[in-house]
Amino acid sequence: MNQQKTNWRKEMLGIIAKHSTDASRPRLLLHVCCAPCSSGCLEELCEHFAVTCFFYNPNISPAEEYDRRAKELDRLTHEMSLSLPPSLEIAPYDPENFEAIAKGLEEVPEGGVRCFACYRLRLEKTAQAAREGGYDYFTTTLSISPLKNADKLNEIGGELAALYGVPYLFSDFKKADGYLRSIRRSEEYCLYRQDYCGCVYSRIASEKRRAEKQAKGPDAT
Repeated sequence: MNQQKTNWRKEMLGIIAKHSTDASRPRLLLHVCCAPCSSGCLEELCEHFAVTCFFYNPNISPAEEYDRRAKELDRLTHEMSLSLPPSLEIAPYDPENFEAIAKGLEEVPEGGVRCFACYRLRLEKTAQAAREGGYDYFTTTLSISPLKNADKLNEIGGELAALYGVPYLFSDFKKADGYLRSIRRSEEYCLYRQDYCGCVYSRIASEKRRAEKQAKGPDAT
């Protein structure tokens, strides 16, 4: 018998509804991967939470790319029209942490266990920061991407919530046209949209796909 999939967006809306009569907005630490993905999440989240964007992505390579994405996120948080603009915390670049969890998984295809370990690395750092900062919730923008596994993200988020004592905001931001909204906002704010997730392995895979497409010619489908 097939197990019914959890509607993560419905879960999120239930949490939002629970706070609808609160005198003040709950504080949310939002792990953000880049400005384009954030643009599709912040509109909704800033209507209901006092949001702090937490840029922690040691997977990004090279360092210049990390700085470029961080600066673009900073620009977006200042330019985007929101009911309650978010604050922004940019963590120091520490690629050695990603290298440690990726060791032995270098040949694993994108979307596999290496990516899941990367999810956990970034979400655990966010959970730690949420506990230290006294936040009411933590979550991530990662689920807005069609290439990211929302079920796995929410599974890891729930485990870390139990471990660190800060509730995880279950979500699937690609739903309800979230991904489409991120594309539109990226165009509106002229955001830099990278063509790979961040790590050296995703960059190599992206370059390979681009080369194969070029080799097939402009008429290839």
